[in-house]
Amino acid sequence: MSSNKKTPSAKPKRAFLRGLAVLLPSVLTLWLMVKAYQFIDSAIAQPINGGIKMLVVQTPNYFPGAADYFAIGPNEKELHEAALQQELSITDKKEMRSLTIELRTQSVNKWWDAHRWMNLLGLLVAAVIVYISGRLVGGWLGRAAYKRIEKIMVAVPVIRKVYPYIKQLVDFLINENDAPKFSSVVAVQYPRKGIWSVGFLTGPTLQTLEKQTPDSVTIFIPSSPTPFTGYTITVPKKDTLDLPITVEEAIRFSVSGGVLVPDHQLLSDTGVPARIDTSNEDSNEENHDEPMEREPEQDQT
Repeated sequence: MSSNKKTPSAKPKRAFLRGLAVLLPSVLTLWLMVKAYQFIDSAIAQPINGGIKMLVVQTPNYFPGAADYFAIGPNEKELHEAALQQELSITDKKEMRSLTIELRTQSVNKWWDAHRWMNLLGLLVAAVIVYISGRLVGGWLGRAAYKRIEKIMVAVPVIRKVYPYIKQLVDFLINENDAPKFSSVVAVQYPRKGIWSVGFLTGPTLQTLEKQTPDSVTIFIPSSPTPFTGYTITVPKKDTLDLPITVEEAIRFSVSGGVLVPDHQLLSDTGVPARIDTSNEDSNEENHDEPMEREPEQDQT
């Protein structure tokens, strides 16, 4: 006779999986944020900080009083001592200038390392540059300069093969009005009739296709679990079915392979739940732990 009693290892296994379900999303989110900050810091902030340091080091060459005012340069005594240690001639102006810049660079780096919060200056400068660029492009003069720069970029043989596609991707991801990237969520019979696929209505179709099939629309069918890839199809608008879900809900539905279903679209008699409900597991465990009462055997005489 089969028994429904669970093995002793079922409880620890279930608790471990439950802990993964609780902690893994938070840990992965924090990990992605840290990696994004490290990339931005190494690719954007550090080069800007290096440029600021170089600017501070070179400023006393044009404004001699800046070295004494900011106390970033070596004085005459320190310069002569360093020259004697390196066995340099004090009368050689070229060598003394190189030594001055070297000592000044060491002084700036030492002060910068002592004030760790200065590393955020690169991010601040980058944000200010982006903001000023956006303000300039918003005006007539800025747009004219931007179009001129684009023409120069497209004219370069190698860059013109990459720049247009990167620009389209950036324009797709960043919308000035912060509007949805897709018009609506629809269902269409694809790749054949009888199979419904969830897609995003992106807009009207090409002019040539519109002549062949009037009143057609373009639909992007995302793939699972990476919705950034998929298929772009053109179908008559009458063959589409509007779905009462948001774009975010459709993306979650696609990424999860259909597991994460919106609450208002759940079926009452569905066999596969959209989310794991652990509230009744403990009670079920207690019921399984209780010994099963055997049914009285019938008299076969």
